[in-house]
Amino acid sequence: MHINYDFADLEAFLAVADSGSFQFAAQQLHVSQSAITRRVQKLEHNLGVVLFERSTRSVRQTLAGKRFQLRARAMLDDAIETSHALRDETKQFAYQRNAIVTIALVPSIIPAILPQAIQAFRQSGELARISIIDRLANDVGECVSHGMADFGICSIPSLETNLSFEPLANDAFVLAVHRDHPFAGKQNVRWQDLQDSDPIVPAKGTGNRMLIDEAIAQSRIELNWRYETRRTSTAFELANNGIGVAVLPETAVHDLKHSQLVALPLVEPTIKRSIGILARNGTALSRSASVFLGKVREVMS
Repeated sequence: MHINYDFADLEAFLAVADSGSFQFAAQQLHVSQSAITRRVQKLEHNLGVVLFERSTRSVRQTLAGKRFQLRARAMLDDAIETSHALRDETKQFAYQRNAIVTIALVPSIIPAILPQAIQAFRQSGELARISIIDRLANDVGECVSHGMADFGICSIPSLETNLSFEPLANDAFVLAVHRDHPFAGKQNVRWQDLQDSDPIVPAKGTGNRMLIDEAIAQSRIELNWRYETRRTSTAFELANNGIGVAVLPETAVHDLKHSQLVALPLVEPTIKRSIGILARNGTALSRSASVFLGKVREVMS
């Protein structure tokens, strides 16, 4: 395949995407507005897609433009990183501050993994910036598959054929209840005992709900939920304010000392999800991304 665009075209595209204006992009790059327009048109022609919707009053990125933005930035970053790698160590050290590691992950995993991984990354002397994409499980797979993230941390394997899943830990579902709730003094809670306690469950179609529904069906238990949410943080806040009892992954209640909640094991059955790394097959990570991934593995081991 012949590539007929260059880094100047990518730079022009990113300047327009970041500023939302061809005029501001031209000022930023110290070239004429017509030069910016020609570079973007050349890029669109060679990619075979429209990157911006233009009108007399505004410039908006298309979906293709949004997807291409992170890839274009990664290409420029890699080119700059290669250039700096050939220079002396002092300049390379200064450049490291501009490197970017992008991670996609489900929000419920963040409390138990991400802060510790970032701290370990910084303590090892790494200066790269970290971009965090917090999405639902299926969206995490899409972000990694389309190159929007270097790798993902997810609770279910992706259906994308170009991805691999590396399981690293099991995460049991627990029941988060307010300290004043009658369940608070129990050692554990059975799923069938949730019927009259206003359970808050993950929304239909989410990865967590799929795991729960399958296990409950096999145990021949009927779970009549009162509330359902797509975000574990929403379920957490409802339960923390005494509204229902929340079915949450254990990683989502990693630290309860500043809340009004206690977490109780859910049993009969015990349901666990597998947490692991999603990566694109055949794609090498940048040095900074490889180091950060190593720290994630250390935290999850």
